[in-house]
Amino acid sequence: MSDKPTAVRVYLARVRTALADLPASEIEEILEDVRPHLAELEAELGEGARVEALIERLGTPESYAAELRASGGYPAPAEGTTQVLATAKAPSLAKPRIAFWGLVLSALALALFAFAAAVRVEPDALLGAVLFLPVFLVSLILLLRGGVEPVLALPEVAWLRQALAKGRQQEDSGKAISYLASLKPAWWVVCAVVLVAFGLLLMLRSRSAVLLLPFLLVAGGAAVWAGPRLRGDRRLLWVAVPISAFVIGGILGGFGAAVDLISHRNSYSSSPSYYQSSDRYGNEQLTYGGNEVENVYAFDADGKPLTEVYLYDEEGRPLTLTRYGCERSSGTKEKIGADNRFPRPRIEQGVTDDQGNYNGYNGYRSACREDAGVPFSAAIPKVTAPPPTSSTAPASSSAPATPTPTR
Repeated sequence: MSDKPTAVRVYLARVRTALADLPASEIEEILEDVRPHLAELEAELGEGARVEALIERLGTPESYAAELRASGGYPAPAEGTTQVLATAKAPSLAKPRIAFWGLVLSALALALFAFAAAVRVEPDALLGAVLFLPVFLVSLILLLRGGVEPVLALPEVAWLRQALAKGRQQEDSGKAISYLASLKPAWWVVCAVVLVAFGLLLMLRSRSAVLLLPFLLVAGGAAVWAGPRLRGDRRLLWVAVPISAFVIGGILGGFGAAVDLISHRNSYSSSPSYYQSSDRYGNEQLTYGGNEVENVYAFDADGKPLTEVYLYDEEGRPLTLTRYGCERSSGTKEKIGADNRFPRPRIEQGVTDDQGNYNGYNGYRSACREDAGVPFSAAIPKVTAPPPTSSTAPASSSAPATPTPTR
C-alpha cells in the first residue's frame, strides 16, 4: 500500500479536525458513514484525483463537516475551538442568493401548478410552469458556475440549518424529524410512482397529455437516481427539490379532487330529486339522471334538426352553459363564453402530423377542431289523431204523433 495519502484521506483528515470537539467515538461513526461515498466519488473522478476536485463537488472539508454536524443534530463548535479563518475578501452573495431563491421560487411554482392540475384534472394548468423555467435555468447556471459552497454559506441557509439542528435536539420534533429522515429512501420511489400515475390520470382526461408523460417518466427516474446521492453532492438539490415539490402539490391536489368528488356524490344521494353542479368557471351545469349534459339537440316534427334554439326554464331563466372553442395556436379547448344557445359544435381534441393529417399514425402536434354537425339522426314518432268519438243519443221523435182517427 502506498504511503502517499489519497485525496479521500486528506479530505477526511480535515473533516476530522473540524469535528475535533466531538467525542472520538462519534467522530468515527460519522466518518464511517461518509467514507464509502467519498471513495465512490474518488473512483468516479479517476486515478490521481486531487483534493480540489472533491472540494469542487462537496465544498470545503470544514463546510462539509458543519453540514454533517447539523444533519446529525450535534451542537455547533464551542467558542475557542480552532477555526479556519478566511483572510481573503468575502465574496459577493448576489449570485449565490439568486441561485438559492431561484430554486425556492421554482419549487413553489411547480407545487402550485401541480396542485391546480390535480384538482381540475386538466393538463393545461401546467402550462404556467413554463414561465418559471428561465428562473430555474438561471439558478442552475449560477450553481454550476459558482458551486454549492457559496449557497450553503448564505445567512438564510445557515439559519435554516441551525433551526433544523435545534429541532432535532427537541424531544418531540427530534423524533418526528428522525422518522421523516428514515423515510427518505421510500420517498424517492413514491415520487416516481406518483409522477407516472399523475401522467396517466391526465391522459384519461385529455389525449394531449401524452406529450407530458415522457417528461414525467424522466423526472421519476431522476428522483430515484438523485435522491440517495443528496448527502454526498448537494448540487443534486436542484433536481430533488423541484421534483419533490411537484409531487407534494400533486398529492394535495389529488386529495382535494377526491374530497370534492365524494362531497358531490353525497349531496346527490341525499337529495336525489335535485342535483346542481358547476363547472370550473362557476357556471351551473345541466344534469339528467345524475349525468352532466353538455349539449342539446332539437328536432322538428319531420325529424329535421333545428339550429339557433334558446332554452329557458319554467320561470323564464336562461339555461346558460359554458361555451367552448378551439385555441388554434396550442390546439387545446378553451372557454369562449357562456350562453343558452343550442346546439353547440362538438370539440374534438387530437394530434396532427407534419402534413396536417388529423389523428394520423405519425401525429404528434396537439390539435383541436369543431364539428357543427348533428352526430345522430332522430326518428320522430308520428302521433295520429284519435278518431272522433261518436255519441249515440237515444232515439227521440220530435215530430208530432199521428192522431188516431176516431169513428
